[in-house]
Amino acid sequence: MMTKVKVVFAPGSLDSFEGTQEELDALVAELQSMLANGIPADAIPVTPEEEEEMQRVLDKQGKLQ
Repeated sequence: MMTKVKVVFAPGSLDSFEGTQEELDALVAELQSMLANGIPADAIPVTPEEEEEMQRVLDKQGKLQ
């Protein structure tokens, strides 16, 4: 059984996107579509340190809401 991938963007990671909201929505939809069948073979995994940092950011964001 293949694990479903959840796409999560770090807070602020798309702030510098220089396109329309429609273009951003299309980009996000394309990424979700690409990952719908699992992680691509050429994907580069994050390091444990990067994963911990991302979790700290998400935890901090959750506390601020």
